[in-house]
Amino acid sequence: MIPADASPETALRFDELVEAVARLRDPIVVAAFLRDLCTSTELDAMGQRLQVARLVDEGMSYQEISRRTGASTATVTRVAQWLHHGQGGYRAVLKKGRR
Repeated sequence: MIPADASPETALRFDELVEAVARLRDPIVVAAFLRDLCTSTELDAMGQRLQVARLVDEGMSYQEISRRTGASTATVTRVAQWLHHGQGGYRAVLKKGRR
């Protein structure tokens, strides 16, 4: 969910992006879409956040997560907050399976 104060255009763009991703089922196509959509820095940041969420869920200390992933402790804290009190996106992905 996007913030309630988002502009109508931002809300529309978000909805279109969600619908586009939801239609993709093949991991190869998802990967191609993400590579076309995002910079390598953006992809790395999103991957790092998912890695952080997984380690938080496993109960690892924030400082150890920071050391292992290279994420700042502020990022670890923010991801943990979203994992525990967000919209449930991290929880849904983690529930689907671990690598």
